[in-house]
Amino acid sequence: MGCASKSLFTLHFPPPPRPYLAAATNSAAPWPSPPNLTPLFSSLHLNSPPQFGSRVLPPLKHFLTAPTGGSDAGNNNNSGGGWNNPFDPSSWWWHDDDSGGSSHNLALFSSIFLAAVACCFCHLRLAYALASEEDAESVWEVKGGKWTKLAPDFVRDAFVAYGGGGLGSISFESLGLQCKSLFVQLMLPEGFPDSVTSDYLDYSLWRAVQGVASQVSGVLATQALLYAVGLGKGAIPTAAALNWVLKDGIGYLSKIMLSKYGRHFDVNPKGWRLFADLLENAAFGMEMLTPVFPNHFLLIGAAAGAGRSAAALIQAATRSCFYAGFAAQRNFAEVIAKGEAQGMVSKFIGIGLGIALANQIGSSTSLGLASFSLVTCIHMFCNLKSYQAIQLRTLNPYRASLVFSEYLLSGQAPPVKDVNEEEPLFPAVPFLNWKPANKGQPTVLSSEAKDAAAEIEQRLQLGCKLSDLINNKEDVHALFNLYKEEGYILTEHRGRYCVVLKETSSLQDMLKALFHVNYLYWLEKNAGIEAKGTSIDCRPGGRLEMSLDYVRREFDIIKTDGESVGWVTDGLIARPAPNRIRPVYEASSVAC
Repeated sequence: MGCASKSLFTLHFPPPPRPYLAAATNSAAPWPSPPNLTPLFSSLHLNSPPQFGSRVLPPLKHFLTAPTGGSDAGNNNNSGGGWNNPFDPSSWWWHDDDSGGSSHNLALFSSIFLAAVACCFCHLRLAYALASEEDAESVWEVKGGKWTKLAPDFVRDAFVAYGGGGLGSISFESLGLQCKSLFVQLMLPEGFPDSVTSDYLDYSLWRAVQGVASQVSGVLATQALLYAVGLGKGAIPTAAALNWVLKDGIGYLSKIMLSKYGRHFDVNPKGWRLFADLLENAAFGMEMLTPVFPNHFLLIGAAAGAGRSAAALIQAATRSCFYAGFAAQRNFAEVIAKGEAQGMVSKFIGIGLGIALANQIGSSTSLGLASFSLVTCIHMFCNLKSYQAIQLRTLNPYRASLVFSEYLLSGQAPPVKDVNEEEPLFPAVPFLNWKPANKGQPTVLSSEAKDAAAEIEQRLQLGCKLSDLINNKEDVHALFNLYKEEGYILTEHRGRYCVVLKETSSLQDMLKALFHVNYLYWLEKNAGIEAKGTSIDCRPGGRLEMSLDYVRREFDIIKTDGESVGWVTDGLIARPAPNRIRPVYEASSVAC
C-alpha cells in the first residue's frame, strides 16, 4: 500500500477540452481525434499488476475516452457530441440516460474516492511513524560543524531538511535559524566547535565585550583631544593637524624600541597581553586629561601615543600565540580571519555606543572622566576573564616545571586546564597575581608541585656562561664527559640551577634540561641529596650522574604521558641568554 500511495499522488492527467471551445468551431468541422491518455494505473510501480475485475476497467476506459458520436439531451451547447464537462451537473458524469450505467458509474466513483482516502491515510500514518522514530535511526547531513536532520519526502521521493518545506514552512523561527546559521558562518571558523579547542568560545565572547568597551573609551578620548587642541573654540586647523602629527610621530618610536623584546612575549603571553591592556587604558586616561591641561597637549599626547603604540605591538605579538593554540585542526589562518571579523563587529558596536555617549557628555570633563572610569573597569574585567579562559598547551618554564613536578610526585601528567588555572599572570610580580576563591572543584595538582614550580622558576638560569661556573680543569673534564651526548650541561652554582647550552642545543634539549632540574630539586627535597662538588657529583653514583641516568630513561615516558593529556612537548618556550659553547676535550681549546 505504501508503494502504491506514493505513485498515485504523482499521476498527472491532461486537462479535458473546454465545451465552449468545441461549440465555437464550425459544426461541419470534423471531430478532433481523442487525446492519447495514459491509463490510470500505468505509472504504478508494484511487485505484481493490480488485480481488478474485468467489468470495472471497460466502463473506466469508456469514461476516459470520449465517444465520437451522439449527443447529450441535457447540454444544448454540445450538440455534436464529444467531450462533456465532467464538473457540469448536467453532464454524463452525473447523469446518464441509461439508469443501469448511472448506478454503475456512481459505484465506480465511490470506489475510487474511498481508495484515495485510504491511500492518503496510509501515507500520513507512514510519515508519522518515520517522524516519531528515535534519533539514533534518523538521517543527518553534516557540513563542517553544522548538523541538519533529514526526513523522507515521499511526494518528491527524496530526503529533505526536517521541518523544511515550501513557502508554508517560512516562519519567524526558521528565519531566526537562518540568521543564526549565517552569523556562525561569518563569525566562527568552519566546523565550529570541532575545528577549535574548547576554550575558544569563552575567549571570543569576552573579547567581543572588551572590544566594545575599548572603542567607547577611544571615542571619548578622541573627543577630549579635539577639545584640547581647540577644535571647538576656533583654533586654526593647520596647527591642530601639526600637533596631532607630532604626537603620533613621537609615539611610534616606542613601538620600534619595544620590538627587540619580542622574545619575552612568547613565554608569558597572558601576562604581557594584560599589561598591554593596562597600558592602553592608561594612554586613554592621559588623553582624557588633555582638556584640563591644554598647554601641555603635545607632551601628554606624545606620552599617550607612545603607550598606545607599545600596547598595540604587544597585542599583535601575543595574539598569534593565542590563535595558534585555538587551531585544533591546523586551521590557523581561518581562526585569525574569524577573529578579525569578530573584532570588527565589536568595533562597530563600540563606536556607535561611544558616539551616543559622547553626545550626552559634551564638553564636560568631569562627566567624561566618570564615564571613562566605568567603561575602563568593564574593559579590564572582560580582558581578565578572556585570558583566564585560554588554555595554553605549550610549555614555558613554569608550566613545564608544574607538569614535571606533579609527574615526579604522583606518576601522572596533570591536565592542561588545571595547570593553566594555576599559572600566575605576572610571575615576576607576585602581589599582582590575584586569584578568585577556590570554588571547590577537584584538582590533581598538589601543593608540593605548585611550590616546586614557583621555586624552580626563580632558581633557573638558561644560557649561562661556563666560565662563570667552573674554575678548574677537573670540573670541566667531568662535565664534558658526563654530558658528552647531551645538548646541554647542567650544574648547581650558589643555589641556582645553571644550564649551559651547547652550540647545537634545540628547544627539545632545553625541555630535557628542565626535566633534569626538576629531578634534582626532587632529590634535594625528598631524598635529602644535596650538591657536594661538581667533579664528585659527576662520578658514578654521584648526584648529577644518577639524575642524568634517570632523565635519560624517563624523559620519553613523561613526554608521551604529557601528549596524551594535550600538552605540546616538542620543546620549551623560554628566553635563554645568548651564551653558547662548543665543547672540546682539550683544556686549551675550551671556548666560553
